[in-house]
Amino acid sequence: MGWMTLRYAARTDLGMRRNHNEDGYGILEDDALVLVADGMGGHAAGEVASGLALNAIASFYHAACKDPGLQWPFKQEPNLTPVENRVLCGVGLANLRIFEASADKGRKGMGTTLVAAAIVGDTITIAHVGDSRAYRIRDGEIARLTRDHSLLEQFKEINPTMTREEENNFPHKNVITRALGLNDVVEVDLRTHELKPGDRYLLCSDGLSGHLPDEELLEVTKDSSDLTATVSELVERANAAGGADNITVVLVLHE
Repeated sequence: MGWMTLRYAARTDLGMRRNHNEDGYGILEDDALVLVADGMGGHAAGEVASGLALNAIASFYHAACKDPGLQWPFKQEPNLTPVENRVLCGVGLANLRIFEASADKGRKGMGTTLVAAAIVGDTITIAHVGDSRAYRIRDGEIARLTRDHSLLEQFKEINPTMTREEENNFPHKNVITRALGLNDVVEVDLRTHELKPGDRYLLCSDGLSGHLPDEELLEVTKDSSDLTATVSELVERANAAGGADNITVVLVLHE
């Protein structure tokens, strides 16, 4: 593996209108794995779902990195790389844990979004389910690396000329079409990209991306060297724009 330095900063915030935080994040520096989850479900079940997801993925991924002889809960896919298999298996395991836990009274129908980034050598593997997002900031440009699993995204495909205002007024804006924990298996979007020095990767819940357009995300992140201050500024801007949801932001810089 080539020499590289990764720097991280993260923040999760209640937002302006919620009374508890169902978002969560995880950073495993030793394994270069970053996670963001946005839970849903009544009676604080969303917090349970996002917490279960983060714990299950982090512990499996870490164990699989350390122990090549580890018994895996699922069969590995022959067409995927080792890191892609590790991420996919971790997400599958998290899905099953939440699905099983949702049998408890009061937790029926709980689930969570998930976006994960795993860095190995000069590649970054992004996995996601739901509408939490991953962006890459490179050479003064921002690229969205995930496509939301949401009714709004499906509607935009049929109506590609939708304006930002029409998006904001879309009546089912928060309805997601895919989440962890709703069934015993889940379909995961998985892609591996080339990693370059100077790249910044932004993982976030829709509490950030729902309030700030991509251009503003780029403006705040593109030249930042103080990652902690940048993450705080993103959260503060989302709150200033209404803070209608919990906000979670993780920023990774590859130096």
